[in-house]
Amino acid sequence: MDSRADDVIREFEQMESDRGVWEEHWREIAERVLPRQNWFNASEKTPGEKRTEKIFDATAGLALERFAAAMESMLTPRTMRWHKLTTSDPALDDDMQVQAYLDQVTDILFQVRYNPKANFASQAHENYMSLGAFGTGAIFIDDIPGTGIRYKAINLSEIFIAENHAGVVDKVVRKFPLTARQAAQKWGYENMPGKIKTALEKHPEREFYFLHCVKPNEEKVFGRKDYRGMDWISYYICHDSRMVMSEGGYTSFPYAVSRYVTAPKEIYGRSPAMTILPDIKMINEMSKTVLRAAHKIVDPPLLLQEDGVLQAFNTRPGALNFGGVDENGRQVVQPLQSGARVDIGMDMMEQRRKVINDAFLITLFQILVESPNMTATEAMLRAQEKGALLAPTMGRQQSEMLGPMIERELDILARANVLPPMPEALVELGGDVQIEYVSPLNRAQRAEEGVAILRTLEAVTPLAQIDPTVMMIFKPEEIARELSEINGVPAKILRGKEEVAAMKAQQQQQAEAQALLQAAPIAANSAKTLAETAALAGSVPAALPL
Repeated sequence: MDSRADDVIREFEQMESDRGVWEEHWREIAERVLPRQNWFNASEKTPGEKRTEKIFDATAGLALERFAAAMESMLTPRTMRWHKLTTSDPALDDDMQVQAYLDQVTDILFQVRYNPKANFASQAHENYMSLGAFGTGAIFIDDIPGTGIRYKAINLSEIFIAENHAGVVDKVVRKFPLTARQAAQKWGYENMPGKIKTALEKHPEREFYFLHCVKPNEEKVFGRKDYRGMDWISYYICHDSRMVMSEGGYTSFPYAVSRYVTAPKEIYGRSPAMTILPDIKMINEMSKTVLRAAHKIVDPPLLLQEDGVLQAFNTRPGALNFGGVDENGRQVVQPLQSGARVDIGMDMMEQRRKVINDAFLITLFQILVESPNMTATEAMLRAQEKGALLAPTMGRQQSEMLGPMIERELDILARANVLPPMPEALVELGGDVQIEYVSPLNRAQRAEEGVAILRTLEAVTPLAQIDPTVMMIFKPEEIARELSEINGVPAKILRGKEEVAAMKAQQQQQAEAQALLQAAPIAANSAKTLAETAALAGSVPAALPL
């Protein structure tokens, strides 16, 4: 037994013990909201088995799907650049060389990220599903030689996390299964423990559990170029044999772990599904009750006589039941009228559905969809409201998930020499690059500025009818550019300031030329009149002297 393996396994067992209560909570949610991710007790699960026994109402599951789709559309939409790179020095904002470099790096990031082999979009969606259901999600950003960056959303059942003194997740232990054949492919047959070598010969598809531990490298040797000089140490350990399979390191943290919200003194996040778990349980029980009541109404119990004449009563269509009426032709068999009020049950269920949809922000996302005929000002007001309500929860994903992920991507690309040469001005700044998010969420947050502009123009317009000079305090071109940016108008359809200035100069020249053309006939007539006047003055005899 290796002491390094022993240390990691001991740390893992402590982390596993600390989150035992969480797993029971997650299991309850998975059974009713996201059953396909219910692997919190893997020993009791079989791939392909049915896991929907406790779901009688699909409201929560559907709301979670819409929540994940909305998170993606607001934070990481596939059809737009949802972030860009800037510097910490405002003086470099006008440096065309620096800006061209940052734009080029941003383009490379999005090309790599949305490469089909990278698999980012699908894994980001899985992460948003985990956030909505369990409150914690993790993405592993791997650098695969010959392939590039590869993203993988890790099921919460495999991830165990710890925070540093600042509340940042800086330690992850992942417990995952591999078959004997897969382990040999990853590390080589000669590096396998004896137990796995034996399984390779007889049962190559038998599964064994492994640990991947990534934590700060407390024994970092400055100046070394191998993993011992890196900021993060990494161990792959065979849990069954307590043996180190490989040891390495990372220059940037490879796991992007995010939480929806956190409670004091808790490491793992809490989710919308946790908040409304009582309502989810309640609506499932209501569905069962309403189904039973509706069943009784549609196919009610039958009331029969006591004498047992109708013991063999047949309820199939077209069946003949002798003795079903008395000598006067009246029915002997009567359906039981229970007086069940299915409508009341449906109303109560609808109330629970509204609460569930509100918790998953579905109502908020439908604000603009439900009123398509709004004016521009009304639409911007709604967007402002949406941005204000979404900022606390969604903004956290930018700091905990997207920020570390982009830093990891930049580190991998820089070490692979994929990025263009850095301008000298940026090198002097220490290569300090910052992330500026321009996603629909950020645009919604900026809608307040657009509302202020439009409201001010509406208020000033009546005054301009009295004194037109009032409008001179505004810069129409700057207003148009600001509103275009707030509303997310693509930059490629807007003219630059230099182009607009050239067009204005050309229009000025055309106006001056047109004025000259219009003045030419008047000048000609004036010259003719002056000439005629001069000629006439020359023909008049001079006055005789007295």
